[in-house]
Amino acid sequence: MRPTITDPQAQRRKWFINLVKKRIQSGTGSSITFLKQRRWTFSVSNLREIIKQVPFVIVGGVATRLYMPERMTVDIDILVKAEDARLVYEDLEQAGGKKEGNLSIPGSQWTLNDGTCIDILEVADAWGIEAIEHPNYAPDGLPVIALPYLVLMKLLAGRSQDLADVSRMLGGATEVQLEEVRAVINQYLSNAVEDLESLIMLGRLEHG
Repeated sequence: MRPTITDPQAQRRKWFINLVKKRIQSGTGSSITFLKQRRWTFSVSNLREIIKQVPFVIVGGVATRLYMPERMTVDIDILVKAEDARLVYEDLEQAGGKKEGNLSIPGSQWTLNDGTCIDILEVADAWGIEAIEHPNYAPDGLPVIALPYLVLMKLLAGRSQDLADVSRMLGGATEVQLEEVRAVINQYLSNAVEDLESLIMLGRLEHG
């Protein structure tokens, strides 16, 4: 049986996409050179020296650096297996991290010794396990969520910034990358396939 994910933002996502499609024109004012930039300039805490017992992947705004022009992001979000969460928290405490509280979804927020705020997102779904076990890697060696699963997470979040990120990332993606994204969305969030194609189209228009 095909795995399914609850998609509470489906209607909001469609509304946003339809609104943008009415206004979009080819090109954005940003140069193609800028849109093709993939940088890892802003420093990120070396989480491999802190979280030592279990695998994890960086998600959220920091993760987008591998797939679109870099933007300044202060906080770090990481995805861990729910069954590994206790060990992650042990590592954070051992490194002097301070728990600030629980999130509205499974997970918690911590502050590291260097002042970095880090959200730990716990996942037990099959897509999350796959994402953790098959990461990409940043130039500094940190594990970063692969594009298909990052797109999935942002489609589920459904905020305007998330959808804008998806459009920009997919607009600069290769055909091979797009097919990988399509496969994951078709498997885990099949009702978003049409929205995905619209976001690819919008991204390509942005790139001119």
